[in-house]
Amino acid sequence: MNLSYWETKTWLANIDFTIVGSGIVGLNCALRLKQRFPNSKILILEKGILPQGASTKNAGFACFGSLSEIIYDLQSHSKEEVLELIKKRINGLQILRKNLGDKTIGYQNLGGFELFLESNKILYDSCKSQQKEINELLFPIFNANVFSFKDNDFGFKNIKSDYCFNPIEGQIDTGKMMSALLNKVQSLGIKILNNITVESYSEDKNAVTIKTNQFEFKTKNLCIATNGFANHLNIEKVKPARAQVLITKPIDNLHIKGTFHLDEGYYYFRNIDNRVLLGGGRHLDFKTEETTIFAQTEIIQNKLEDLLKTTILPTTNFEIDHRWSGIMGVGKHKKPMVKQLSNHVFCGVRLGGMGIAIGSIVGKELADLIE
Repeated sequence: MNLSYWETKTWLANIDFTIVGSGIVGLNCALRLKQRFPNSKILILEKGILPQGASTKNAGFACFGSLSEIIYDLQSHSKEEVLELIKKRINGLQILRKNLGDKTIGYQNLGGFELFLESNKILYDSCKSQQKEINELLFPIFNANVFSFKDNDFGFKNIKSDYCFNPIEGQIDTGKMMSALLNKVQSLGIKILNNITVESYSEDKNAVTIKTNQFEFKTKNLCIATNGFANHLNIEKVKPARAQVLITKPIDNLHIKGTFHLDEGYYYFRNIDNRVLLGGGRHLDFKTEETTIFAQTEIIQNKLEDLLKTTILPTTNFEIDHRWSGIMGVGKHKKPMVKQLSNHVFCGVRLGGMGIAIGSIVGKELADLIE
């Protein structure tokens, strides 16, 4: 790109902080930096027309973990680590709601439900037997028993006759949330440049030189908040994980209300605008879904449609209106990676599919790394 003097002077000169990624983490990082350094010049670079990755493509679950997920996490993490993860998710959701307001983001506390396939007796029995223990573990956080079992009254088929209920879980309108975040950031004079891909960067004693697909410039500090695309900038221990989603056309008198987890959370669905939004299935083909390519695959889309027909809406006619995919960042450990990489380079990545819950707090922690 052949930049003019005015373009360089206004947008790319004397940058104090450059943030890569305008998703939940990047925008919250910018807000916190502006709070800490009011006179700083902050630039956000975004590779897409809208925030790429998962921030505008997720299912809108305001959750902290289903019963089976917590049980699973306890197999590879200590109790202290699991509790810390849950606290971080709860605190992150509180920051999100406080910063933007429940009405603005379309927050609804309709509760969360975990369904168990009729064929998966082992998982069902495990959750039943460990429900009391998990409730006791979480009691100091919530001062209540979080998980209970209730009869299936939604008319779902091919699942156990009761499901696990969590009254604390909620849902948001993802589009409203991201639009409000973008508006808030830009109202503070923070600039966002879209369709700019960071290809590489190099660091000297006083600054970081950033090379993009359009231009090259210097910044005093660089914050990487690209999550699922982190390995493109040589951040190890973060793998991309594609999540495929579909949504139905509006359904008259839709009786499903809440957020639902199925088959250890590998499938998830919810109501939105009298529609059913359903996603997941990457466990059907893990290797193929370790990608940063936005696309759908026949094996997963067919399974999602089959679940709608046989389990979720077995007596209701429906049509698919739209399909899409998002890219998450995952790793062997559930704890997000928030760290200083070098003198002037920092990262906040590996959100593990919990971007709504922890994106706000990870963005704040990323900004707070800088002295």
